[in-house]
Amino acid sequence: MPAILESARQLAGADTGDLSMTFREKTAWLNVIAMIAAYTVYFGLLLSGHPAGRDVFPMLWLFGAIAVAHAVTVIVGTVILSAQAPKSERVRADERDRAIAGGAATTAYYVLLVGMMVVGVYMPFVDGGVRLANCGLFAIVAAELVNSIVVLLSYRRGWHG
Repeated sequence: MPAILESARQLAGADTGDLSMTFREKTAWLNVIAMIAAYTVYFGLLLSGHPAGRDVFPMLWLFGAIAVAHAVTVIVGTVILSAQAPKSERVRADERDRAIAGGAATTAYYVLLVGMMVVGVYMPFVDGGVRLANCGLFAIVAAELVNSIVVLLSYRRGWHG
């Protein structure tokens, strides 16, 4: 696992001289890794022909199970990271943290907006039902993933508000 994090840091442009991460950066990494793992399983099963790609109830059950697994992973991971982090790192978000979160949310909003335009404006004319719902879920997951990635890049490359 450390080799994966090291590779990810290098891809993100991290200064390899200082490998320390703040508590918020660690939780952002946790969210990104948990999202990629959980939703790769979900959308991979859909592409492989799982009934969730055709029927409503299997879709709801599968997505619900994956979403709960993602949430539990992030909650347990955050508790563990919080227990290991010094109290000085777990203080309330400062101006920089709020600005990073706001910038990431703005970028994610545009991803979500484009995705929902495709789902709500184009897709009803060419497709419908469960496929339409799954495309909407994909747009939501993609936007949240973009949000977390922008937060990571902002912490690693520096925030230039």
